[in-house]
Amino acid sequence: MVGAGGAGFPAAAKLRAKAEVVIVNGAECEPLLHKDKELMLHHGAEMLRGLRAAMERAGARQAVVGIKGKYEAVIQAITPQLPAGVRVFPLSDTYPAGDEFLLVYDVTGRVIPPGGLPLDVGAVVLNVETLVNIGRNRPVTHKYLTVAGAVKEPVTLRVPVGISLGEVIQAAGGATVPVCDVLMGGAMMGRLACGPEEPILKTTGGAIVLPRDHGLITRYRLPWSAIYRIGKSACDQCVFCTELCPRFLLGHPIEPHLAMRALMFAPEKDRMIAGTLYCCECNLCSLFSCPENLDPKNVCVHDKVLAREKDLKWQGDPNGVRPSSMFPARRIPIHRLMQRLGLQSFRNVGPLEDRPLKPKRVVLPLQQHAGAPAAPVVRAGERVKEGQLIAAPPEGKLGANIHASISGRVSKVDGAITIEA
Repeated sequence: MVGAGGAGFPAAAKLRAKAEVVIVNGAECEPLLHKDKELMLHHGAEMLRGLRAAMERAGARQAVVGIKGKYEAVIQAITPQLPAGVRVFPLSDTYPAGDEFLLVYDVTGRVIPPGGLPLDVGAVVLNVETLVNIGRNRPVTHKYLTVAGAVKEPVTLRVPVGISLGEVIQAAGGATVPVCDVLMGGAMMGRLACGPEEPILKTTGGAIVLPRDHGLITRYRLPWSAIYRIGKSACDQCVFCTELCPRFLLGHPIEPHLAMRALMFAPEKDRMIAGTLYCCECNLCSLFSCPENLDPKNVCVHDKVLAREKDLKWQGDPNGVRPSSMFPARRIPIHRLMQRLGLQSFRNVGPLEDRPLKPKRVVLPLQQHAGAPAAPVVRAGERVKEGQLIAAPPEGKLGANIHASISGRVSKVDGAITIEA
């Protein structure tokens, strides 16, 4: 089992540490996605079973379920089932409420130090689907994801890991535009899909189908050479990217406008790019804040590499980090974000449908998690059953097992294991 929210960190490794509180990340602040909310509504008992197991493993006496306050039906359904020591915390309908650092601050009032982990303030954060998987206590062979945007029926589906993106889109009624592209994971922190044959992974939480000429697709297609050239010539240092940066408002030393300034003034680059190490890559600076449609986020991502190469580190006092007094007032409402992204015309729904999808083939990459790629334990030509172990992490390495998501014959083993039904 790995973190199903996108990071893919092996859950067992995260729960080896001791913590005071386990926090359930049900914020799901990416526009148009509904997977976590639907799981809490329809599979809340399994999530809470997994939460109890996680609390026991981490030695935590209390847990908090973070849910957007607007989801009153979910809160009403789950509250009577809460065990002792577990409470619901209503979250604001803002972006990025699901960022671990912001979530921990909202729930506990504690600020994780720059470059730190939730454990530094006594917390462990787990995604809703991760806990559902723990509660079911069986190999992870299926994935929940929301298919939204330009599709006939926006929906949240349960699909075999390794099914193709094209089959998932067809299960949502197909695209409503003749030429489209897909953002995997979400509109803000996702990436462009490689094509309809791309497999769905353990960490895929959503697929946003958009017309190819949509503004978001244009932004995601922009190459680094253009981002650099335009940013260097057009940034007027208005500082909006920093003033609305959620990590900056939390008190962290990340100032995207300095990264933009470093494009123009190389002699001071070391000082300017050191803070980029603490960028959470939420994309708010690029896709919402900047009035010139520049791309501070990708500049920060680029500069992170340079900062690591130069071994630059923040020299401040972790105990001196304090949130800005403007922090509550500068959180971005989801409806405003959707307007800015040009997504308000799409249906913002994603009801859960547990209907079985039976693909003729699945492709299971050996790298679906943080850490080392899994090593195959099967060969081409072997027959396997759903749930059977087909790859495992190398001994002593951080990783996760991979299990067959359908029964069939292994047809290919390279960087992925292909199974024909």
